[in-house]
Amino acid sequence: MNEMQLDILRLKNQGFCCSQIMMHMALDIQGSENPGLMRAMTGLCKGSLAKSGTCGVFTGAACILGFYAGKGLADDEADERLPLMLAALEQWFEGVVVGEFGGSKCADIVDDFKPDMAICGKLIEECFGQTMAILVENGFDPAD
Repeated sequence: MNEMQLDILRLKNQGFCCSQIMMHMALDIQGSENPGLMRAMTGLCKGSLAKSGTCGVFTGAACILGFYAGKGLADDEADERLPLMLAALEQWFEGVVVGEFGGSKCADIVDDFKPDMAICGKLIEECFGQTMAILVENGFDPAD
């Protein structure tokens, strides 16, 4: 196992779901913690706990992009690159996940909403790497 796989397994064993693991790893790169944000990410666990919900790995990745480029204060503006970054993420995710699993919902990927770390862990690792690449390609430093 590589270091990222060990981190994913450690976070899963601490009780975090896929969307939370995605955000936790982004916060780790910054060397920061944000318990409120981590609690909020719970709303995306297991496809928002709905059979029709999109996989938490994807929604977690979208939140990471928003975390770096979205509007944060009343006088802020979202970065103009955000829609393109989200489109790039969606295109990548659909190509990888829909091609392999036939859909992008949590229920398409794992049975009975029971995370399978052989599947979900690999997907987290690949999607996190892609999310970081999208940020860097668009001029963002994930450590900032």
